[in-house]
Parts: sequence; C-alpha cells; structure tokens
Amino acid sequence: MIKINTLKFNSKKVKVIAHRGLSGLETENTFPAFIAAGNRNYYGIETDVHKTADGKFVLIHDNTTSRVTGEKINIDVEQSDFDAIKDIILPDKDGSFNRRDIRIPLLKDYLKICKKYEKIAVLELKNKFLKADIENLIKEINEENYLENMIFISFSLDNCLTLRELLPNSKIQWILGHFNDEQIFDIAAKNRLDIDARHTLLNAKIIKKLHNKGLEVNCWTCNTEKEAEKLVKMGVDYITTNILE
Repeated sequence: MIKINTLKFNSKKVKVIAHRGLSGLETENTFPAFIAAGNRNYYGIETDVHKTADGKFVLIHDNTTSRVTGEKINIDVEQSDFDAIKDIILPDKDGSFNRRDIRIPLLKDYLKICKKYEKIAVLELKNKFLKADIENLIKEINEENYLENMIFISFSLDNCLTLRELLPNSKIQWILGHFNDEQIFDIAAKNRLDIDARHTLLNAKIIKKLHNKGLEVNCWTCNTEKEAEKLVKMGVDYITTNILE
C-alpha cells in the first residue's frame, strides 16, 4: 500500500526541505513530487542536476536512467542528448507506468514550480561541473529571475568554490559524508560554505562548532519523527527529508 500522508513532527524554527521533491509520496525528482511539496508547508524543494551532452540541465539523481526506470532503460545522462531521455515514462510508486507526467524534468520547469509555490529551490550539482557550465546554469536561473531564492549544494568542493566565486552572496552548502578532517571546518568557514551533513554524523558539539564559525547546518536524509526531533534539539538549521513535514 502506498503512503498517502506525510509524517508530522515538531520542527519549531527548523526549515524543512523536501528531498528530491516529496519523494516519500511521489516518484523522486518529477513534476508530481515537486508539486506535492509545493502544496505543503516545506520551506524548500531539493533536486539533483546533471548536464546532458547537448547542454540541457536535467533533474535526476543518478548518472544513468537505470534505477529510476525500474531497470528498463539504461542511458548515461551526461553522455546523451536530452531527446534520448525526455520521453521516458518513469514508474509511479506502485510500479505502474500509466502517468505521462512522471518524467525526467528540465531545470527551468522545476524553477517554475518553485516560483509558483514560493519555495526555496535547493539545487544539488551532482558531478563536478566546468566553470562554464556553472555560468550557464546561473544564466538559466537568472532567466527565471529566481537566483535570490536558491540554495546550491554539492559534494564537490570544486563546485562549491566555483559557485562562491561567481555568487559571492548566495547560500552554498557543502555536502559531507564525514568529519574526519579538521580542515573541513576551516575550509568551510574561509569560503562561507554552510554544511549539509549526513544526519547520523551530527551532534550538538559539531553543530555548535559550525555555528560558532558563522555557518548554518543542514542534514540529510532524516525520515523519522524521533530522529528529526533529536536534530531539532541539537540545533540544526535545516532538515532534508523524504516524508517528514
């Protein structure tokens, strides 16, 4: 049976971000997922961006279409033109392929949805982007007049540093899967990169240390009320989730 409701928790002042859209209810990174998040009280809608071979910015988490098509079609997104993927119908949550609105979207369409529902657009640059590609990405966002409503996130420090160079005043979050290197804190502070960490890595001491350096703390991907309320008490600024509201 498919879930039909989000899970409620006491978020207090923490900003809640819908991961890949409201992916707990709708197929990730699709129009229905973005619209479902837009119709609820999420602060932001997160998605993942790749660049196709012909320079289109498309929204998909993986490098290939294999997983999101139920292993039916395997296309390398960045090595293919947009025409190769634009008509692929993705499965609904029940595994059916009956809805023609469940497709791999373009960045501009996602931005229009965020704009319509007045949501912050949280955009993850998945792989390392060339500076010219990031410049084109910013240009496309500016065409929608939405740059002031963006948070950029990436595992790639190079992406984050290029974004900071090009966008001195934008919110940029460096995604981390570990805190093994003490230099992480200094690099983040020097370049004004907020942190988006795996939620299980965080504790009150780390959060306080980041706050003392003037940095905000996001976390991923928390899907239980108990863990979310624990993170709220520890002092996170954002929680990224598939299903919590």
